[in-house]
Amino acid sequence: MTVRIEVRGGRQADAKQIVRQAADLGHRLQACRITTITYLSDNPGAEALSRLCASLLADPVTELARWVDLSRGEISATHTGGAAVEVALRPGVTDVTARETVRGMVELGLPLCEVTTATRYELDGDLSDADLHALANELLCNDTIEHFSLGPIPPQFGAETTASDRVDSVPLAGLDDAALMQISRERLLSLDLAEMRTIQAEFERVGRPPTDVELETLAQTWSEHCVHKTFRALIDFTHLDADGNVIGQETVDGLLNQYIRAATQKVDRDWLRSAFVDDAGIIAFDETHDLAFKVETHNHPSALEPFGGANTGVGGVVRDILGVSARPIATTDFLCFGPQDFPHDQLPAGILHPKRVAAGVVAGIGDYGNKLGLPTVNGAIVYDEGYLGNPLVFCGAVGLLPHGSHPTQAHVGDLIVVLGGRTGRDGLHGATFSSAELTHDTSETSGSAVQIGDPITEKGLIEVLEAARDARLYTAITDCGAGGLSSSVGEMGEALGVDVELTDVPLKYPGLTPWEIWLSEAQERIVMAVPPANLDALQAIADLWDVEIRTLGHFTGDERLIVRYNQRTVADLSMAFLHDGLPRRHMQAVYRDWGLGIRDWGLGIRDSGLGIRAEQSPNLPISQSPIPNPQSLLLTLLAHPSVASKEEVIRRYDHEVRGGTLVRPLTGPQMDGPSDAAVLKPLGTWQHDMAFSLSAGMNPLLGKHDPYAMAVSTIDEAFRNAVAVGADPDRIAILDNFCWGNPTLPDRLGSLVRAAQGCYDGAVAFNTPFISGKDSLYNEFDGQPIPGTLLISAMGIVPDMNRICTSHLKTPGNLLYLLGESRDELGGSLLHHILGVEGGVAPTLPGGVLDRYKAAHRAIRAGLVQSCHDLSEGGLGVAVAEMALAGRLGAMIKIEDLKIEDWGVALFSESNGRLLFEVRPEDVAAFEAALVGHFLVRLGEVTNDDSLVITHTGESVVDVEVGTLVDCWQRNGAG
Repeated sequence: MTVRIEVRGGRQADAKQIVRQAADLGHRLQACRITTITYLSDNPGAEALSRLCASLLADPVTELARWVDLSRGEISATHTGGAAVEVALRPGVTDVTARETVRGMVELGLPLCEVTTATRYELDGDLSDADLHALANELLCNDTIEHFSLGPIPPQFGAETTASDRVDSVPLAGLDDAALMQISRERLLSLDLAEMRTIQAEFERVGRPPTDVELETLAQTWSEHCVHKTFRALIDFTHLDADGNVIGQETVDGLLNQYIRAATQKVDRDWLRSAFVDDAGIIAFDETHDLAFKVETHNHPSALEPFGGANTGVGGVVRDILGVSARPIATTDFLCFGPQDFPHDQLPAGILHPKRVAAGVVAGIGDYGNKLGLPTVNGAIVYDEGYLGNPLVFCGAVGLLPHGSHPTQAHVGDLIVVLGGRTGRDGLHGATFSSAELTHDTSETSGSAVQIGDPITEKGLIEVLEAARDARLYTAITDCGAGGLSSSVGEMGEALGVDVELTDVPLKYPGLTPWEIWLSEAQERIVMAVPPANLDALQAIADLWDVEIRTLGHFTGDERLIVRYNQRTVADLSMAFLHDGLPRRHMQAVYRDWGLGIRDWGLGIRDSGLGIRAEQSPNLPISQSPIPNPQSLLLTLLAHPSVASKEEVIRRYDHEVRGGTLVRPLTGPQMDGPSDAAVLKPLGTWQHDMAFSLSAGMNPLLGKHDPYAMAVSTIDEAFRNAVAVGADPDRIAILDNFCWGNPTLPDRLGSLVRAAQGCYDGAVAFNTPFISGKDSLYNEFDGQPIPGTLLISAMGIVPDMNRICTSHLKTPGNLLYLLGESRDELGGSLLHHILGVEGGVAPTLPGGVLDRYKAAHRAIRAGLVQSCHDLSEGGLGVAVAEMALAGRLGAMIKIEDLKIEDWGVALFSESNGRLLFEVRPEDVAAFEAALVGHFLVRLGEVTNDDSLVITHTGESVVDVEVGTLVDCWQRNGAG
């Protein structure tokens, strides 16, 4: 009685995109038509099917629905001739569309049955079966979560959701080191030998082997993802010069304690509410509200299944905000991909093409945030071959909560309550998976670590939790993320102890064993500690929003983790051993400082073309190098993928929803120029003019050259971006997100130590606290590490939303000023990258930079600044070009006024601490007075002649129409 419903005519934009992507892959696909397929396990009758299609499945204007009863042998009716590929989710993968269809059938009063979905792609072109298989594998189907068929794909319905009671013992007694490590590898535990020996010794002490539930619980709790073993390790650090001589040695008492947390403690800000103790950092916003901020990474899952990895990355970080009792109000995203034009025939086995990864990640972020009704307001995209096998996906979220509304202490007798989505195998070993390197066969060995998002369920959670918070129905709360119930319940019960019964956990499908139920990282779940007297009230709120809720146990006070299945004990661990038994790592780190000499002028040649070797002239001026002229260089920099417009991506996201966005990702009269930061005004706070900013800094190119310089520079970039839009330098908090290679290799760890040292120095210099952070290590593919990448995110308080600044030029005749020195600091710059130059002096942090930014803020708040833009990649040249193209106005500047002989340094140096201002003539005296004592140069003025003109020593070195700048930045031309 199975019915197959086909809906044709929709998704035309998706079909055209597939044709374009197929061409990129080298396939001769002429046209594509997409049909959405819905299978019903029972035939409800023609009238019910008509109502279902008309009310729920098909758009009556653009789509046509038809159905066939497969029990009557009508499957052939689905064939239309030509080639077709049908794709469906694998059994056990969350089918959100099917679930929502069932929900709709209930609301329509239709007979209920099981539902599953698929997608049919009808393809025109000269395509063989081999071509179809290639298209399916490379473009239409991700084998990790989907399967395909050339022709109709049969439905796979589920069954009653019962679990298996199988619990295995894992004998460890008497095993040698090799056998212990074999268990760690085969069970995907990602535990090292010392950790396996510790577990072996503990269970020899208690006189029994561990169960699989206990072993998996320990592996999760002790994973790099959850406990940050490397950042807590004792590290012997050795600093070498270029010749290998020791220039410094020290023992680091944990990167987290000695550098990150120590910086926060040293600056000691009174507006800091919570740092490093909860799911997100919290700062004060106004007299009645606080702001919570968290940025997470979802790198490994996004490498396997880009849409699902990014989709659940957004969902996970939003739940981090829920985990501190805040209502999510905005999201951010920062992405690192391989080159989009990387040759397909050179792609290593086992990885997806960067273009497919980028398309899936962008779609996944937009899908989740848009459906939740959250604006995506700040972000960036970096392209580099180092991310070919390991893309990076940083997802951030901000929330608003009333002062004192976040309870954190459960009590003995409180109930353990789980709310939200059902539990399945999706996400298994996610915590341990992210603590290992990727290889060419990772998708086969760790495919279950991929999760699928369900934003509709999470939207219900948001509403339930806000109501429960305001009614004070819970005493503690945390999100159910990495490690699932094991992590959330285990952490909440660390001080008290818990007794959990898994039988009542709602499941998606049958066959899950107790350890799978306990460790699953299925999405959209929150765990609360609820006093028994409050359970009925919580249940009523959950029912109102159609959110599932179950009681799993209670807090005991005996300081033990007891887990049962069907009243049988499947885990019994001491909380002390679980949380404090992990042996501390003692690691070795070496960093070799290769020095500052330029080693190659690039362009594939070691000879400079001037008859001298680069090593013999480390200070060779850019203006004397064998490179194009300044104008060609400027246009090349503007068109670089990491600099050029990201409008195509930005427009996929809703950055206006909720109505609080004041400064958007794009600015200017055409709303297509780059903004330095986002500014938002939270709903419900209109009694004052305060707002807040979101900004960031990230520069992996500089990290390849000098990780310490990268750290101080990214902090400066995030900080000055916030200042540029009007944030108060005394009210800026920052977050750190480290993505690195394998830290067990001394050279990888050495560069990580240098970056952490830079974080301390940068935060202290700006008197800004770290309030949250995350490290994602082991980002390597078949032994090749990513560039060490540090994202610094900043949240600042904007005291007056009427004085915010944007970066586009406003009015001809206004004057342009540069604040801050431009030094010969091109090491690790974008200019050196495009020229193939190695070496050079890296940017330092100038003295007095915080006072400089405070003076700039006073000028902005006094209304003396019409526009402001920071100088980062590409230096002054790119900054003034961006201001001009964003404002569709010309400008004339004289870089000779900087007193720098080399125009390459003057135009393209990436020195820190610099801002470019537009000032009205009548405000010049007050503006200059506000910045007296700081390095300030009047460079030129805004013009109305539609050209950017830059002179050096009285001669024009750049004279380009603004329209050309726009075309170049939008990558319609490369200059």
